Amino acid sequence: MYKNLAATLLAALALSAAQGVVAQTPAASSTPTRAAWMYVTPVTDAGWTRQHDEARRQVERALGNSVRTTHVASVAEGPDAERVLRDLARQGNQIIFTTSFGYMEPAMKVAREFPQVKFEVLTGYRQAANIATANARYYEGRYLAGIAAGRVTKSNLAGYVVGFPIPEVLQGINAFTQGMRSVNPKAQVRVIWLNEWFNPAREREAATLLMDQGADVLAFHTGSTAVPVAAQQRGRWVIGYHSDMRKYALDYQLLSVTHLWGDYEIGRIKALQQGRWQSQNVWNGVRQGAIRVGDFGRKVPAAVQQEVMRRQQELAAGKLQPFAGPIRDRDGALRIPAGQTAADAQVQAMNWLAQGVQAPPLGK
Repeated sequence: MYKNLAATLLAALALSAAQGVVAQTPAASSTPTRAAWMYVTPVTDAGWTRQHDEARRQVERALGNSVRTTHVASVAEGPDAERVLRDLARQGNQIIFTTSFGYMEPAMKVAREFPQVKFEVLTGYRQAANIATANARYYEGRYLAGIAAGRVTKSNLAGYVVGFPIPEVLQGINAFTQGMRSVNPKAQVRVIWLNEWFNPAREREAATLLMDQGADVLAFHTGSTAVPVAAQQRGRWVIGYHSDMRKYALDYQLLSVTHLWGDYEIGRIKALQQGRWQSQNVWNGVRQGAIRVGDFGRKVPAAVQQEVMRRQQELAAGKLQPFAGPIRDRDGALRIPAGQTAADAQVQAMNWLAQGVQAPPLGK
């Protein structure tokens, strides 16, 4: 009897395995992956942090009950970031997305203390066994925005409100200037450094000053919607950044340069769940769907819209290169010779400003 029973049980187990029933333990399939996000500003309804929080929500929609997310907003770069990262790791989060360049060093320090936790440092460049980095080619969208700005400006002067002069910001300023001057060689771009990412009052003050100085197109690399609000009120063109900001500049948003993080983050959490997560460095752009331009305001000429969308297709296809030479810096030195295109390493280490940029010394 026991011999027959054993044979029956073995046959049942073989059938279950063939049908995929015995694939994993119940605990492995029912325990959600815990994922956390850390933000440098409040979660507003548009802007840098909004786009990262939209990605978090996209993760929840795509992965459902297999993931549990949390986030902490308004975390200052530096010691406070270390404290929050430790708290998130101790709370059992298995993967943490940090969303500001200034979080890179705190993440490097905390990651050594929690080798079992995976850290995704967004906009950083230093990796470790449990630290991956990812960034977006913002400069591609900036170049396209510059083309639009060059077409609509009447004063030949654009204003640019900036947080910090880190490489990704300098890339954006230079690409915007190159795009603008590709269709309007007389164009100039005037920069104001704020040395902080999020201060709506100072952002608005800088925008107002630039408009008073004659800028009829504004761009910015800060965290609030203050610049679009100021531009709309004065009837000046503005480039929405991070996300669509037509809510604040319905008439005068020339276009927006939008960042899309969701697909990347979904893929990284899936890799962790499947045991495939590895440290890496990713730099995606228009071609990969990480950056796009569009969301034109209702006063943007149709011809400008059509030109920008056509050039975006060319960029995605590799037919348009924002940093194709010759390009000189504002001191006249040749940075990218004719017939050459800047390599990724050159772009990532960019520490100079191109001809056509008017700015105080970096960060002053």
